[in-house]
Amino acid sequence: MRRLLRLKAAKKQYKPPQLAEKPIDTEMDYKQAENIEKGMEGNLNDCNYESDRNWVAALQKSVKKLHFGSWEEKEAAAKEMKTLAEEDLTRRKTMVELGVIPPLVAMVGSEVVARQRLAVRALIELANGSFTNKALMVEAGILSKLPKNISLLEETAKQEFAQLLLSISALANSQFSLTSSNIIPFVVSILESSSSIETKESCLTTLHNLSSLLDNAGSLIATGIVDNLITLSSIKETSEKALSTLGNLVVTLAGKKAIERNPMVPERLIEIMTWEEKPKCQELCAYILMILAHQSSLQRRKMAEAGIVQVLLEVALLGSPLAQKRALKILQWFKDERQMRVGPHSGPQVGRILTGSPVNQRDVDEGKIMMKKIVKQSLYKNMETITRRANGDGDSSNLKALVVSSSSKSLPY
Repeated sequence: MRRLLRLKAAKKQYKPPQLAEKPIDTEMDYKQAENIEKGMEGNLNDCNYESDRNWVAALQKSVKKLHFGSWEEKEAAAKEMKTLAEEDLTRRKTMVELGVIPPLVAMVGSEVVARQRLAVRALIELANGSFTNKALMVEAGILSKLPKNISLLEETAKQEFAQLLLSISALANSQFSLTSSNIIPFVVSILESSSSIETKESCLTTLHNLSSLLDNAGSLIATGIVDNLITLSSIKETSEKALSTLGNLVVTLAGKKAIERNPMVPERLIEIMTWEEKPKCQELCAYILMILAHQSSLQRRKMAEAGIVQVLLEVALLGSPLAQKRALKILQWFKDERQMRVGPHSGPQVGRILTGSPVNQRDVDEGKIMMKKIVKQSLYKNMETITRRANGDGDSSNLKALVVSSSSKSLPY
């Protein structure tokens, strides 16, 4: 015990020479003071400094290989850069400042699949969270380096390309000019050929980003993507993203016509509106149907025949606030249309005179006389038919006289 106490006393008296004379600044923050306290306890290694120095050295080595090495060295450098870029955004910015994007983009255009995929993986990490890096990739020609034959790609390769293009498509919502002539056909091809839900979701999000620009609507519709989107909207895992893209396209004339031509519309959209567990899908379907129904009696009739009124009533009662608002709007159109169509024929119209309308009394009297004749003829024929069926083809002159003499007494005018 005494020996232990002497060791503790010796530790208290010992001060490392490089820290013993160093005063603590009263204005430094808590972390800095804590670091010095740790150093006084004997931890003299600056791990952060060593780590930074190590990764900078590794980066310099990889950049040199990427620019001037053989293909094998370039592949190794791309793999190392993916690992380094995963750490944080600061490292990614530093790597881009050293000019790593152009050689990586060039590797994407390689015919060697393994080399191509290494470059794509590194670019995915470099694009993460950096608008500048994405723009530099486009300027380096990444869209022109995309594979021409999608069928040669494995499912994992399709997923990686879809992920990279999803990141780049975020530029569509900025002032950066993103040419869609190459990216749209490529993404649509992956969407149609891939069996992975995750890959399809990446493609759908990319198409949604691109469809947010009205200038891209024509290129998207020309690929025939509308029919695929309507099909994917019935799959609950991909429904929301597919409907979001359709919502962007339906506001254009070409997009609206393409949706109307699909044989599954409006039945498929009405069915999706019954998904109570998918409120966002209900909102998007209500939005699309609202645009289709606006100023189109043909579409409203098709919707009514498909049973939309009952579904709209349910959504108006149980849906989200936005879905309720849109459902009520469509219901109001159906109500107004019904009043316009049925209103003039509901109830007796004889004697109904609108205030301010010029009416000729002689025409009114002639109309009443004509109506009496029509009623008499109809009553006589009906009673004659009934009598003939009951008694054979006997003489019905007595019946005719009865009708002529008494029918006018039963009329209200």
